Amino acid sequence: MTPPSQPRERLRVAIQKSGRLGEPARELLASCGLTWRESRDRLFLYGESLPVDVLLVRDDDIPGLIADGVCDLGVVGRNVLVEHGLDREATGRPGRLTEWRRLGWGACRLALAIPEDQQWRGPDQLTGLRIATSYPRTLARWLGEQGVDAEPVLLNGSVEIAPRLGQADVVADLVSTGSTLRANQLTPVVTILESEAVIAGPDHALDDGRQEIADLLLRRLDGAVRLKESRLLMLRAGRADLDAVMPLLPAGHEPTVLPVERGSLDGGRDEVSVQVLVHGPVSWSRLEDLKRAGAHNLMVLPVEGMLA
Repeated sequence: MTPPSQPRERLRVAIQKSGRLGEPARELLASCGLTWRESRDRLFLYGESLPVDVLLVRDDDIPGLIADGVCDLGVVGRNVLVEHGLDREATGRPGRLTEWRRLGWGACRLALAIPEDQQWRGPDQLTGLRIATSYPRTLARWLGEQGVDAEPVLLNGSVEIAPRLGQADVVADLVSTGSTLRANQLTPVVTILESEAVIAGPDHALDDGRQEIADLLLRRLDGAVRLKESRLLMLRAGRADLDAVMPLLPAGHEPTVLPVERGSLDGGRDEVSVQVLVHGPVSWSRLEDLKRAGAHNLMVLPVEGMLA
């Protein structure tokens, strides 16, 4: 591996080798047109279509690899990025990181959870309690903001069973569906941090020409993220019906309205064709409302590629 001090003209991106963010991150990069040649140990992907290489590593290692200059960017959960930044700040280590892009998937939250037989009265009731968590720095920051003196108890796994084992009184754990907490008779009461997958990077521009490559990759990533839920809605309507149809269009880009040449099939009506790119699903009820307003020949099409 190239030492961090040696100039590089290739971009390095770290993603999880396994875990809930790993495969979606790899698919996202592939949707940007990246292709790779994989190393024998399957931990390094050499970029062939662009000078962008991918390292497959542990989630918790990604911020450190970026801060130490081994990698340039990484796909990581905001929860991991924030905890790493607070720990680095507390221990006086250099290498500040920031979110370059939020990706809109992998959503979860760091939540405080108490036994379900207790009633939540507010942060003050945590005073003097032990709180099990894998994110002690993030929890400590929140406790400080609330003016509460409680004891974070670091656990790297099975946080939710800590109260049952007598290791802690309450927990601060990642929650997506909440099923794990419910299975352990815990109820989430406060959200400490909202999290999702993000592109993490240094808080300064990259050197050695890598910033230009990073900018290209980010433009493609922006397009890929928007594309994921994008649909093209197409319809036809009489020009006289436009005032009723247009307010019913889903939110999206500015609609394109084009005249339709009159012909025998449309009975000589003065019609227009309307196209609009929307970000999100288009419901059946929305289509039915448009039809009642005078639209017809409605189609919702997937978008295979988009570059703003």
